[in-house]
Amino acid sequence: MILKASQRSGAKQLGLHLMKTEENEHVEIHEVSGFISDDLMGAMKESHALSLGTKCRQHLFSVSLNPPVGESVRVEVFEKACNMIEERLGLKGQPRMIVFHEKEGRRHAHAVWSRIDAETMTAKPLPFFKSKLRDIGKELYLENGWKMPEGFRNSKLRNPRNFTLDEWQQAKRAGLDANQIKATIQECWAMSDNGPAFAKALEERGLFIAQGDRRGHVAVSIEGEAFAIARMIDKKTKDVTARLGDPKELRSVAATVRYIGETVAPRLSRYISEAKRIAVNAIKPLNEQKQAMQDQHKAERVKLDRMQRDRLTVENQHRSARVRTGAKGVWDILTGRYFKVRKQNEMEAFFGLQRDRNQRHDLVQSQLKDRQGLQSQIVLVRERHAGQLLGLYRDAAQYRRMARDGKFERDGTDRSRPAPRSPELGR
Repeated sequence: MILKASQRSGAKQLGLHLMKTEENEHVEIHEVSGFISDDLMGAMKESHALSLGTKCRQHLFSVSLNPPVGESVRVEVFEKACNMIEERLGLKGQPRMIVFHEKEGRRHAHAVWSRIDAETMTAKPLPFFKSKLRDIGKELYLENGWKMPEGFRNSKLRNPRNFTLDEWQQAKRAGLDANQIKATIQECWAMSDNGPAFAKALEERGLFIAQGDRRGHVAVSIEGEAFAIARMIDKKTKDVTARLGDPKELRSVAATVRYIGETVAPRLSRYISEAKRIAVNAIKPLNEQKQAMQDQHKAERVKLDRMQRDRLTVENQHRSARVRTGAKGVWDILTGRYFKVRKQNEMEAFFGLQRDRNQRHDLVQSQLKDRQGLQSQIVLVRERHAGQLLGLYRDAAQYRRMARDGKFERDGTDRSRPAPRSPELGR
């Protein structure tokens, strides 16, 4: 379990963050203990008021508890983790709050302790809490049989990147390679008998004729790469000049690159707007399905809570009826019957609590499984359209540089793969 923590102030802001339903699909206040108030915001205000009697500014200790993806983690595991944190960090007996959050099919918890000792009116020191939490997290991985991340076992193996571009490149188009460009130029040469016809044929295929640095004819790709026409068609330079005319009358490579940039960049801006519109339309039905699922899950949980509450009331009445009062109650104490009944009631109450927790755990896990299935669809749609937009933004930036500088600046990509004249946004 990954444990992240911080000492902090801002009790009201933290309370509002923990209760935020805009970012979290489900928020459950699991425990508020050690405070006079029994609600979270009241406990936050109480903690802040207590800190005013001290010089401590960071009177709260906040920990997020994040279990591995795909693991079914019971409430007892979270509670045990909080108890271990209290024991190791010297917070045992301090008031605490535990809140569960669910988002995108994942469930995690937040635990908050007040650092102020009400008897001494001093703040509990928390030396080396990060290393201690790391040790606790490793123990939880081992105890529960979870697969431990490589970087968690050895910090030297931690991946320094939070995101990889490889995951964002699935929608990239397949461009022309050098052999395809050569074949295209040969085709244009074969079907053209003069310079203007050849230039028109090239432009229809995304190539532009220009004067090369050595005063020969070149074809400039839409990515700014220049190819000598004589070499591409296997002809002598004088033969090419005889058919296409004097290359001095053509634009230079730099001017042609600027022309390409000025022509393509505005089109890419329109493509970006179109890609955003398509992405919004593609994700809309999934967001509607997500909202419907969230409402359904909330209704199911409310129904279960109501059923468990009503059942607990009836069971408590049955247990109370076993305890006799008056003279019979005194007789039960003298004969030991009272203590047997009390023990029976305690056992039934304990098993009833476990039963209710098991029922709620099964319901939550079933709902998380449904939500994870929907989230996988949402992620696929997001990645596909994000990849398209990322490519379009990158291409637009490149062509703006081409229009400004008259040259194409390499950024580590393969220049033999030209940018598209129109993106395949509908795929």
